[in-house]
Amino acid sequence: MFKTGDKVAVLDEDLEGKVISVNGAEVAIETSEGFLMSFDEKDLVRIGASLPDILPPEVENFSEVIKEKESFKKSKSTRVKPKERNQPPMEVDLHIGKLVPKSGGLSNFEILNIQMNTAKRQLEFAMSKRIQKVVFIHGVGEGVLKAELETLFNRYENLKFYDADYQKYGLGATEVYFYQNY
Repeated sequence: MFKTGDKVAVLDEDLEGKVISVNGAEVAIETSEGFLMSFDEKDLVRIGASLPDILPPEVENFSEVIKEKESFKKSKSTRVKPKERNQPPMEVDLHIGKLVPKSGGLSNFEILNIQMNTAKRQLEFAMSKRIQKVVFIHGVGEGVLKAELETLFNRYENLKFYDADYQKYGLGATEVYFYQNY
């Protein structure tokens, strides 16, 4: 299969070289770095040679094969309803009752810390998973949590935030939109 002087590449390794000798199925090559190595002929491929004719004899033009294959492709787009299209894929409810089993005995400071840690963790998760929209449900209350969330969101450059859909959440939620860098 190989003869002296053939340029070859080693399969599964980043090695190229020139065939020095062939002894049965064992092929000795000199690598491009100047090392002498032996390989089984099944581990080598000739490079710089013309490609074999892979078309069957009855096919005269390769573009005919491509057209035939493309005609079998079916479009698999599914219609998404407008309401579903605009729904955020992720909601984070920051009400303390949803975050810890028993909130009795926690100070306001501790509650706020739990809520902010959860918000930061979920924000980082959404960014790592490339989720484009997240709604943080904070409730109305006195606005302390909302103000803290805005401070957190302002630390990031790749997002914008705004009040979430009023019909669904009222005034107690903020939607975050991430700019994606593809």
